[in-house]
Amino acid sequence: MIGVEAAYALAGVVFAAIALFSAMDRVNARRWNNTAFWGLFALSFLAGRWLGDFGNGLLVIAMVLIGGVGGIGVTQPATTTAAEREAGAARWGSRLLLPVLIIPFTALTGTLVFKGLKVGGVQLVDPAQVTVIFTALGVVLALACAMLMLRPPLAAAPQEARRLMDAVGWAAILPQLLAALGAVFALAGVGDAVGHLIARWLPIDSRLAVVATYCVGMALFTMIMGNAFAAFPVLTAGVGAPLIVGRFGGDPAIMGALGMLSGYCGTLLTPMASHNIVPTALLQLPPGAVIRVQAPTAVLVLIGNILLMYFLVFRF
Repeated sequence: MIGVEAAYALAGVVFAAIALFSAMDRVNARRWNNTAFWGLFALSFLAGRWLGDFGNGLLVIAMVLIGGVGGIGVTQPATTTAAEREAGAARWGSRLLLPVLIIPFTALTGTLVFKGLKVGGVQLVDPAQVTVIFTALGVVLALACAMLMLRPPLAAAPQEARRLMDAVGWAAILPQLLAALGAVFALAGVGDAVGHLIARWLPIDSRLAVVATYCVGMALFTMIMGNAFAAFPVLTAGVGAPLIVGRFGGDPAIMGALGMLSGYCGTLLTPMASHNIVPTALLQLPPGAVIRVQAPTAVLVLIGNILLMYFLVFRF
């Protein structure tokens, strides 16, 4: 059975290539910092399952020290010239979006077709990880398509990957760290503590109050923790499962889906989210510029999620 390890291995190979090209970059004064940082990140994907919790913990501490104390250098590796990129854009036009569209198409098709597919009575792909696996496959197919269309040098892809990762820097690992933080909080019983506090002050006989608390709490905890995946186990354990599902008999699937969407509203409002950090860093925008533009949308969508959950979660 094909498991998520295949996707991890692919990611590990990519970051190992970034580390290798970083070591070869004599122009970058911090090339060994970059090499060590991305090399350790590659190791976490390639050998994390064998390192154990303690080994992975030491690895993360080393990455934090390298990124936070030593810093990561940024360079402009040679890939293709501006003239070559302009010529490719003029030739292909909007068809340049084809490689991008291959990724979601492959992920969706793989999820729908292969989730329950068995060969000789054996599950071909791990059903719990089928979307991750086919997203990774979609990336490979998209890269192959782009290479065939544009015919860049073979080193262009890893060099562009290195340029982007160096520009993003330590924020590239932020989603994983924050998701892990959410799991730690859940195991530490933070969700239960939140539930006790809410039960003391919240009118728990009101369905609307419970739903609004869950959705707004998901957005607020996501703003604090920087990631909806980190906030979800805490709020679901403290509010969603015991009150919406347990007390009022709400549908857990609807609650989970709209709860995560409410958390994503929080990602639009927090400076800790990588999708707010990356454009600010790459485009050299003023701090908070991206968040200010996204804030009205986040508030309106959050209100819509509260109403949708109130009218749907108790009806199915």
